[in-house]
Amino acid sequence: MDLSIVIVSWNVLEKLRSNLRALFKSQGAFKFEVIVIDNNSQDGSASMVKKEFPQVVLIENSENLGFSKANNQGIKIAQGRYILLLNPDMQVYSDTLDTTLFFVQENQNITVVGCKLENERGDIVKQVRRFPKFIDQLLIVLKVPHIFPAVLNNYLCAGFNYEVSAKVDSVRGAFFLINKDNFQKISGNEKPFLDERYFIWFEEVDFCREVYKLGGEVWYFSGAKCLDYVGASFSQVKLSKKQKYVSDSMLKYFKKWGKNWEYIILKIVWKLVRIFV
Repeated sequence: MDLSIVIVSWNVLEKLRSNLRALFKSQGAFKFEVIVIDNNSQDGSASMVKKEFPQVVLIENSENLGFSKANNQGIKIAQGRYILLLNPDMQVYSDTLDTTLFFVQENQNITVVGCKLENERGDIVKQVRRFPKFIDQLLIVLKVPHIFPAVLNNYLCAGFNYEVSAKVDSVRGAFFLINKDNFQKISGNEKPFLDERYFIWFEEVDFCREVYKLGGEVWYFSGAKCLDYVGASFSQVKLSKKQKYVSDSMLKYFKKWGKNWEYIILKIVWKLVRIFV
């Protein structure tokens, strides 16, 4: 098996249907499997997959396990040499998979690669980020970028050229292709599991940082593109709950990768923000 595509879905039936239809129209001389993990959707998503896409391997969870844990369920049974973590609100083009696979096969030093993402209007979804630093995340918590957006230019790679492939710190987890053989070579681990401490948010950044710690590389590839509906699942979550997910994941990231004082200050500031904002 060349490629295993792992999709974690939560209450986005129509987007998931479009995603799967597009996947099975892919062209190229490669074999792939699709694994859908349904995180206890209440919109009939699992039934739709069973009825319309019997070739898909379906895992039905009785609760929402979050992004990392559910993806790991799919990774655990994946048979492909390459593993693509693909959001349900994505839609590949007929050559997206074939072109991306060719790129990573020609560059075996790459551990993770993301392709060009475009929204419904054809605008590029800016996804390349530098690894989070204490100051830029503190500014985000304090909502300073709402008034002075330029303070995040460095973190958001404001001058990045999305028409040129390049080695980067991290790419968005919406289209996240992992070279399993390369990961095994640099880590000694059979499968590239995500850190399950993260429910959602920061998990792909954490994985990219692990890759660099182990001596691997993360790349943005401009030669293939994918339609990104940007956060169809997450948009269903209430603002207060979104904020909790972001704060919890940010704190876990800094507890793992940052200095102890950075974690403590961020934790205090998050508590103050919840009280006064």
